[in-house]
Formats: sequence, structure tokens, C-alpha cells
Amino acid sequence: MISLLLAVIYLSFISLGLPDSLLGSAWPIMYQELSVPVSWSGIVFMIISAGTVVSALQSDRMTKKLGAGKVTAISVVTTAVALFGFSISHSFIALCLWAIPYGLGAGAVDAALNNYVALHFASRHMSWLHCMWGVGASVGPYVMSAAITHTGRWNNGYRTISIIQIVLSAVIFLSLPLWKGKSDPETGDNASKPLPLKDVVRIPGAIQIMIAFFCYCALEQTVGLWASSYLVLHKGIAETTAAAFASLFYIGITAGRGINGFLTIRFSDTQLIHLGQGMIAVGCILMLLPLPDQAVLAGFIIIGFGCAPIYPCVIHSTPVHFGKENSQAMVGVQMAAAYIGTCLMPPLFGVMTKVIGISFLPFYLLIILAVQFIMYNAVLKIKAARS
Repeated sequence: MISLLLAVIYLSFISLGLPDSLLGSAWPIMYQELSVPVSWSGIVFMIISAGTVVSALQSDRMTKKLGAGKVTAISVVTTAVALFGFSISHSFIALCLWAIPYGLGAGAVDAALNNYVALHFASRHMSWLHCMWGVGASVGPYVMSAAITHTGRWNNGYRTISIIQIVLSAVIFLSLPLWKGKSDPETGDNASKPLPLKDVVRIPGAIQIMIAFFCYCALEQTVGLWASSYLVLHKGIAETTAAAFASLFYIGITAGRGINGFLTIRFSDTQLIHLGQGMIAVGCILMLLPLPDQAVLAGFIIIGFGCAPIYPCVIHSTPVHFGKENSQAMVGVQMAAAYIGTCLMPPLFGVMTKVIGISFLPFYLLIILAVQFIMYNAVLKIKAARS
């Protein structure tokens, strides 16, 4: 039964990734059809992100009231409905309205699933599950591309993913008895009252882990957004080559998480997080040194592999650092910090390039990495002091 539940959770993580890259892959066609500026994709993205922050912060309350299984099922249904709404939208205002339930559903399921796996399964499953998210995020653009190629309409890409999510939500609803069977009476979803946000941030180490998670996700998103531009504008690398290697950054994250699942059998979450931080530093240094283009390109791949263990290992270690009774609330605020980091820091670098140029990218990444390293080690010290 547990293996069947785990299969459902794996499918859920693939489902989480499927919609994440749809907007970016379809927007070159969408903005023309909707007759809006190309930059307005950022408005839709910000609405989605705001919804994810709100629902992530409410995940503790929802999960302790309904249970992780029901929250996951309801959230996937909400996201599926929102995606279907995208598929029938023919105006920018409609997209913005449907982006609200899209974000609310995505944030709740993300926090609920991550905490459930952190509580009930080994660290290797957390890494492999996030690898499955990468699979979903990689497949999404292909689904959209196929829809546009065969039907000439981006709407059908959203409709296809919506149907997939509706089927998955039905599977999750049917699996609800399995989720209940996995719960522990002492650490289950209904073990304690939800923690208000003001109490969550007072937990020793909470602010530090939120900043650390903010920094990690800011770094990952900044690399993903600006890698190609850095290679083309600063290093003079051909656009096609730059685009290919920038995509390898995400492939590095996905493949790295698959490998990381095996490494968790031998190494602790903390060791793997520090290994990832070290690899990111090496990748950034390769970007800075006067080396051949191949070394700079390899730097982005190394950064991708370095990013791989950090997200899943930080989440998996949350019950250890903050207690099982606080883990859902802590995962929720970590998710919220992550979404804020991905929203703020990449655009901030874009503003900075107007003043100091895009060559500052590796320094920007190293500064974010240094703050992340300091904050995470502060959490470890607080944990050691409590022990």
C-alpha cells in the first residue's frame, strides 16, 4: 500500500512541474494574439506567484484541518480548473483572473506534499520526487509545442495539461485512504493547532532558514533567466549555443537530483547541501576566470548540479531542525520565501545591469550564495545549541 501511495505522490510531483513552463513557452504567440506588450507576461507571473505565497502561508492551517491527501487533491483540481480557464481565455484580463486560482492551488499542493514526504519518507525520495518535478517541467513545453504545431493554438496546450491534471486529481481522491493509513497519530496532520505566522517566525532559526531558502530560489531563478544573455552579451557566444547550454542548467538540476537520491544513502542532508553550495561556487568562479568558452559553459552546468541537492535536502531536514509538530508551518513559510525570492531577485538583477552591466552576474550569484551559506549554517548552530 505504501508503494502505491508513493507512486501517486511521484505522479503528483510530475503534475506539479507540467504547468510551470507553459507560460514561458507559449507567450511568444499568446501576447500577439492578446494584443498586449511582450513584457506583460510578468504581470501574469506575479499574480500566480502572489497566489502561491498566500496559499503556502495557509498550508499549515489547511493541512491540519483536512490532511495532506485532501489538500493535494483539492489543490490539483483547483489548478486543473485554472488551466482549463487559461485554455478558454481570449483576453489578458481573463488570464489574470484565472491566474489567481492557479497560484492558490500550486502553493498549497507544493507545501503539503513537501512536508508529507519530509515526515514520512527517506531523503532519497525527496530528491527523486523533485527530479520528477523537473521531468514534468521539461515535458510541459513539448506538450505546448505539439499543440501549437498540430493545431496552431496555444489554448490546446493548456487544455491538454488541464485534462492530465483532472485525471490525476481523480487518482488522488481514490487514494485518500492510503494517505490516512500512512499518518502517525503523534505527528500526523491533525496533531496540533495551526501556528499563526507571528509564532512561526519566532521559532529559533525560522528567519534564518527563510532567508536561506529565499536566496537559494533567487539564485536558481536568476541563473535560469539570465544565463543566455550573459553568455551572448558578455562572452560573445553564439545565441544558439548559449540557449542550448542555458537549458543544460535545468537538465543539470534534474539529473543531479536523480543522482542525489542515491547519494543520500551515504551522506546526510547537511553534507549534500554543503556539497551543492561548493559546486555552485566553483561554477561561478569558472564564469569569472579568463578561460576558454567551454569552461564558462561548463560553469553553468556545474551550477545546475550544485543546485540539485539544496532544495530537496533543506525541505527534508525541516522536521529534524524544527520538530515534526512545526514542520508543516515551517515548510509553508519556506515555500513563501522561495516564491518571493524568485519574484524579486531576477528582476532586480535586470535593473542592475542598466547601471553596472551584465558582467556582474557571477558576482551577484556569489553574493546570494554567501548569504545563503551564512544563514543555513546559522540554522545548524541554533539546532546544535538546542541539542
